[in-house]
Amino acid sequence: MDHPLSSLIDQIVQNAEKRGDFDDLPGAGKPLPSVENPQDAVLNRIMREADAKSPVVILRQQILASQERLKSLTDAAARKEEMLVLATLHTKLAVEMEAFRKYG
Repeated sequence: MDHPLSSLIDQIVQNAEKRGDFDDLPGAGKPLPSVENPQDAVLNRIMREADAKSPVVILRQQILASQERLKSLTDAAARKEEMLVLATLHTKLAVEMEAFRKYG
């Protein structure tokens, strides 16, 4: 048995073809890139289009920003506070990396 919306989907696609909605698409006439894991490919595309970032990427960016702030600080108390922030970020990154290694 077909999906209940199959005929509606077919009609929408046919109408789009008639209007030329599929003409001149990027990569037209070229084979689709092969992917080892289609589920990962879909997730990666969704994340890229949403400009989403993994926790590891975000933490690395925060570490770089903290390191830059630390370079500009001269007050001992402020430097100590920023060093604590930096150490915390490094710890969080280590936890995320370990979780990724264990669970993917």
